[in-house]
Amino acid sequence: MVMTNNATATQTQTTTQAQTATQTQTTPQAQTAHRDQPQTQPVAAPRLDFAKAAPKAFKALIGFDAAARDGLDPALVELVQIRASLLNGCAYCLHMHTSDARKAGEDEARLHMIGVWREARNFFTEKEQAALALTEAVTLVARGGVPDDVYARAARHFDEAELARLLALIFAINTWNRIALSTAKTAGEDERTAAH
Repeated sequence: MVMTNNATATQTQTTTQAQTATQTQTTPQAQTAHRDQPQTQPVAAPRLDFAKAAPKAFKALIGFDAAARDGLDPALVELVQIRASLLNGCAYCLHMHTSDARKAGEDEARLHMIGVWREARNFFTEKEQAALALTEAVTLVARGGVPDDVYARAARHFDEAELARLLALIFAINTWNRIALSTAKTAGEDERTAAH
């Protein structure tokens, strides 16, 4: 009796698996039709407006950002902000700062080379390269801190006050990137008229 039940169970299971496999098989035409249908994305819950939800923190960050920029070359500021935004995958800030750089007259070729600046050193001054290296080290700090040689290289090109502001700028853009990513800002929409 036990053997009959096991045999029956095995036969039933095999039949069910075969039916399921047959039901899930589709013709090439059906597969193509399925691929051609627009895929619906789940609707994300709306994210908060950081400036409205935490106005004191937002205003403090604007002040910190402005103080960091003070006295730094505007072209260098944009290079740093673009590099950090690339590393953090922040499309919102990347669009904003590449647009700002273009408006300020930045060379299009340099903008294309920021992500690969080590292989395109001829596009950047020694000082800019030092700032980009420091930007990478600070932005990716969890991967091994800020190496002494990277810090020393930056210190050779920036006096102490400039270096402090450069570091503050790197801190600021990393914070802006995290705000934009966390609140799902849309690339191409520049909300600075009311904020940043």
